[in-house]
Amino acid sequence: MSAPLPARAAALPGIAAIQRLAAADMAAVDALIRDRLASDVVLINQISEHIVGGGGKRLRPMLVVLAARALGGGGPAAHQLAAIVEFIHTSTLLHDDVVDESDLRRGRRTANALWGNAPSVLVGDFLYSRSFQLMVELDSMPVMRVLADTTNRIAEGEVLQLLHVHNPDTDEAAYLAVIERKTAVLFAAATRLGALLAGADEAAQQRLHDFGMALGMAFQIADDVLDYTADADALGKNLGDDLAEGKATLPLIHAMANSRAEVRERLRAIVEAGDATAMPEVLAAIGQSGGIGYSQARAAGFAAAAEAALDGLADSEWVAALRGLARYALERNS
Repeated sequence: MSAPLPARAAALPGIAAIQRLAAADMAAVDALIRDRLASDVVLINQISEHIVGGGGKRLRPMLVVLAARALGGGGPAAHQLAAIVEFIHTSTLLHDDVVDESDLRRGRRTANALWGNAPSVLVGDFLYSRSFQLMVELDSMPVMRVLADTTNRIAEGEVLQLLHVHNPDTDEAAYLAVIERKTAVLFAAATRLGALLAGADEAAQQRLHDFGMALGMAFQIADDVLDYTADADALGKNLGDDLAEGKATLPLIHAMANSRAEVRERLRAIVEAGDATAMPEVLAAIGQSGGIGYSQARAAGFAAAAEAALDGLADSEWVAALRGLARYALERNS
């Protein structure tokens, strides 16, 4: 996926270099995650290990440690905050897969496909409660306030998205409101918390919050484009899942708003039915309307806003890594 970014983006580190930079911190985070997942209830251990050990780049917890390092912080408290963020994210994945009736994530069977809906929901609740135990251990009211507000916003986003399932009247503003709550707020919390932990002033915390929010928006829009453009094996899920679930994401929303009347009515019927067999028609309409290019441009705009939010910070390898993640959000293929 290509899109315009500032010229200096060409010199930014790629995802592999960013992961190497954060490797020592992330090893400590992973060790803490596995230690604190432990339960004497065997099924909790099985499901938790399945989803936490299922791959992924641990982007959200990595944002915590990168933001903390960028502002001169880091260490065990940052690792604990990163683990909290990952537990919250993992819990939402378990709940999402049940709501969406998904059977594949990152190329593996989902927990609900293997163990059923009830165990998946309940283990998701366990992970939420474990995150709050870890949060209390840090004994910081500002940290607890950010995380409490964030989890509440995520829950709102889940309900808001449900209201738009099979709804062909979902427009771009409604779509952006959903992805802000479902995805971007946790990115913003991760980066704000890293800054907060580093002892940064409110202005710097706000810069990191704004960076995370814009990055999360870019990341989710790019992810929704991949549902129509990626190789299924690289993506690790079934292409067209959003369509089958009756979710109108930005490429399709743009197509519905910019197609001939008869095409628009056909697309509306497809969304209402969640008709994944109509994928060729949908792809044709998206192509005709320029929905992919439009969505990529919107993602690039948010990525550029993320970079701009960091302009008040002193340059360092950690700040460069954060900037590099804005580029990665646009260029990834999975």
